[in-house]
Amino acid sequence: MRWLRPTVPRDVRDRLRLERGERVLAHADSREGPLVSTDRALHLPDGRRVRWQDIDRARWDADGEAFTFTEEGVGEHVYTVPDPGRLAETVHERVTATIVVSHRGELPEGGSGFRLVARRPPGGAEVDWRVHLDAGLDPADPRVREAVRHELTAVRERTGV
Repeated sequence: MRWLRPTVPRDVRDRLRLERGERVLAHADSREGPLVSTDRALHLPDGRRVRWQDIDRARWDADGEAFTFTEEGVGEHVYTVPDPGRLAETVHERVTATIVVSHRGELPEGGSGFRLVARRPPGGAEVDWRVHLDAGLDPADPRVREAVRHELTAVRERTGV
């Protein structure tokens, strides 16, 4: 029996800097160049790789052509992908698979809050906690810092993560 694997053009595959054992899952051509998803990362047209656990949010527009994702600590990336093929579902599955815990916390005053997210790399054991504050909240505000610290302690106790 022959397994079906995504056929990545040879010139694209030759430019990829795959880690030992890294497998290609899907790819699509964008107007900016090829996008390739593997079991460990999303490879961008400029040759960079973004690990799945470093993608905070990914979405496709209503027409399905604009692929936008937010990279932790870097910002937003936008690519025009006329025919995403399996790339869209692969990106969704891979990013979601890195999330161990996602918990919404509220400030005592109510109204605003934050999201605590524990992420783990594919096949990895180490968990990295991240805090996503609602717009307008100041990360230096002692009330915000205390609320996050308190909620994180409670969530870690409940989940064991």
